[in-house]
Formats: sequence, structure tokens, C-alpha cells
Amino acid sequence: MDKIRSFFEQMRDKRIAFIGVGVSHTDLIKLFLSKGLDVTVCDKKTKDKMKEYEELSEAGAKFELGEGYLDDIAEGRFDVVFRTPGMYYLSDVLTKARAKGTAVTSEMEVFFDLCPCPVYALTGSDGKTTTTTIVAELLAHEGKRVHKGGNIGRALLPVIEDVRPDDVAVVELSSFQLISMRSSPDFAAITNITPNHLNVHKDMQEYIDAKANILLHQNAFSVSVLSWDNLTARELAPLARGDLRWFSRFEKVDNGAYLDGNMLVYSDHGKVTPVLDMHDIRIPGMHNVENYLTAIALTWGKVSPETVRTVAKEFAGVEHRIELVRELDGVKYYNNSIASSPTRVIACLNTFNQKQIMIMGGSDKGISFDPMAHLVCEKVKLLILLGETKYKIRDAVMRADNYKEGAPEIIITDTMDEAVKTAHDRAEKGDIVSLSPACASFDMYRMFEERGDHFKSLVNAL
Repeated sequence: MDKIRSFFEQMRDKRIAFIGVGVSHTDLIKLFLSKGLDVTVCDKKTKDKMKEYEELSEAGAKFELGEGYLDDIAEGRFDVVFRTPGMYYLSDVLTKARAKGTAVTSEMEVFFDLCPCPVYALTGSDGKTTTTTIVAELLAHEGKRVHKGGNIGRALLPVIEDVRPDDVAVVELSSFQLISMRSSPDFAAITNITPNHLNVHKDMQEYIDAKANILLHQNAFSVSVLSWDNLTARELAPLARGDLRWFSRFEKVDNGAYLDGNMLVYSDHGKVTPVLDMHDIRIPGMHNVENYLTAIALTWGKVSPETVRTVAKEFAGVEHRIELVRELDGVKYYNNSIASSPTRVIACLNTFNQKQIMIMGGSDKGISFDPMAHLVCEKVKLLILLGETKYKIRDAVMRADNYKEGAPEIIITDTMDEAVKTAHDRAEKGDIVSLSPACASFDMYRMFEERGDHFKSLVNAL
């Protein structure tokens, strides 16, 4: 607590700016204002579009809103700037601010610096939210008081004064959070690394380097978990300083978790313990077998096999991740709005043993759709496209070596309403309809959750 108290004391004479309100900053701004600190909210939204304006204004916040909201930051007029994860750390504005002596940080960076309890953190291109949630469930079932947050939707720094040394923090970290971090967790896992967010990162190497920060600052007493099956993640092994553990669906690993037939097992340097039958995992798909393998490796020695089995049988999954919305007239509708990359779409296609009707498309992240095209031709009967990338996806599918005219049939639409209506009109009893966009949502929605919620509301209104 002395470290936390000292931090807020150091902030007393600082001019502090928060870029953006949103999920990661609203409660944090309130905390800083409650400490009597000098806080300015910088946001592109205008006063009338910011629902938090009145509450934060009454609490003492200052504001710089609208088109020029970053001008004073670029001029170095603040001592400390908290960036939202969506604000690229290497942007021109923040680069100029740092050159003028401004300390540019983030909610998660400060939380790592101040957190008094062990931290479990996960990153990866796919699977990190579900795996983070599984890890939190496992530790909670073992009786731990768990603080879950990060990229998963809850800021943790606002509750830092409530965190005790015998608690645990379980956090999901994105590349945008990790790119500037100079602290690493006690327990770190990388689920996989595949091309993603290349519309923001300057290249794939920068994206990989950002992910690697989760390992780079660990010490000799840390635990690091990497995918043996994902070559890009595997090649980060030399960065691990402590106990390096693996997980694999396809290979036996000496130290870590792997799939042996239908059984998920853990090998402690050759001493093998059966943990979980894959058929006992409630949430569907082999990608969720991988998620459990990751969680088992990360928590081994802290969580018993009995606890893993209990959680696997009870845990129903995370919203927007191959989430069953409803069954209507014998047709099952799944919301997989989180599938914002081709690799996530591939996971959904491999979850079911039948061809799907799939709704796909969104904003362009600068990544190729070719890696999923062959499987789309194999496992999709009707492809309904919308959004900024609809023609780019169509062209990738039609280039696939196994594409034949009408297999899959491709329909271009303009709105989610039209896409859902088309799927409903064309679906037959026994069909599966899934929203698996392969893209970000920003051409039509603020975030993937909003896209998924809209899809669900349309399906439930059928």
C-alpha cells in the first residue's frame, strides 16, 4: 500500500491527460479526481456526444474535445498522458509528446508497476479472452480472490487499493497494450501468433515484438507458456528466463500440457498426469481444447486436475465466441463476432462437422483472406458478405484452388439486417448459421461486441 500511496503523492503536482474515456478510463478518471489530481479528458467526441461528460465535469475534470483534442498533448503541455489501448504508442502525436518530456503511460502499465499480488497474463492472436476467463475460473475455484481485467473489458488500476497480496490478477493483454510495456507478469502465456492488426502495426515484426514483451521482462522465478504448434510463438522460447512450459495438440512435450488421444495430460519433465477427457469440455471446438491445454500449463501446481475437470464441465464460454443464440425451425444461429481474423474463422469452420451458412465481412485490417479461402470452399454452403471487405473476401474465395462456381454460393449484402434475413430465408432444417466476420467491426460498429449484439437482436426477432 505504501507504493500505491507514494504513486498518487507523486501525481499531485502533475498535469495529467487521459486520451479517450471508454471502458479503460472512466473509472480511472474518477479515481484520479477523487485524489484531488489535475485531470484533463482528451477525446474526439464532442460534449453532447459524451455520456460521461456531466458526471466527470461535476467531479472536477477539464476537457479538450473535438477535432483538436490532441493538440496540447503533441505540444507537450501535460506532464503525464494515459493513452487508451486504441491510441497507437508510436503515433506522431505521442512521439512528439515524449520528445518534449511528457511521460506517456497506460492504465495497465501502472497497474503492473503497483500490483501487490501475483499476475497471470495471456496474449495471442486468437483464444486469449476465453483462455484468460478459464484461468480466472480455475483459480477462483481453488479459492483465490481473482481480479480479472485488461483487454477483457475491465480496468484494474481503479481497484488497485483493494488488491491484497494473497489475491491473484488475471489479465488479457493486446499487442497495443504490450507494445509499450516494460514489466512482465509472474505467469505469462502466448496462445499463438498469426498476422493481425497490420493496419496499425508497421509490419509483422513489430506485432511479434509487441507480443514478446509479455516475456521480455520476466525474472528467473517466472512461468512462461508457449505454443509448440505455432512456430512464431515457439521461436520466442529463448526469451523465457524462468520455467518454460509448452502446450500442444499434436506433439508430446516434456514440460507442459498436450493431447494424448482424447486425454489432456500434463508432463512435468516426463512425469505424466492425466487431467481431462476432451469430451468433458462443455464449449465446442478443438480450439477450446487448445485453450484448456494453455490454461492447464499456466496454472499447473496451483490448480488441481479435479478443479480443471469441474470447470471444464461447467464453463459455458464467453459471449460472442461461437455463442449459440437460438434454434429456430431446426436452424441453429451462432454469434462468433469475435472472429475478427481468418484464423478465428478457421476455428469456427472446424468446430462443426457440416457445411455452414456464414456471414462474413467488416473493416480491413490489412491481412490476407487467402489462408481461410480453401476451407471456406470446403465447409461453407452459402457465404453472405457485407462491409468494407466484402469484395476482397469474395475475390480470395474465388481464387482458391478448390473453388467451383456456386460452391460456395456467394451473396453480397449491404447491411446486417439484410444478411440475417438472407440467411434465414435460405436456411433449411438442420443448418448452422454463423456470424464469423474475419474482420474488425469499425466500418459499421464501434466494437465487435456491438456487432454481435446487433446480430443477436436480429436473430431473436426472426
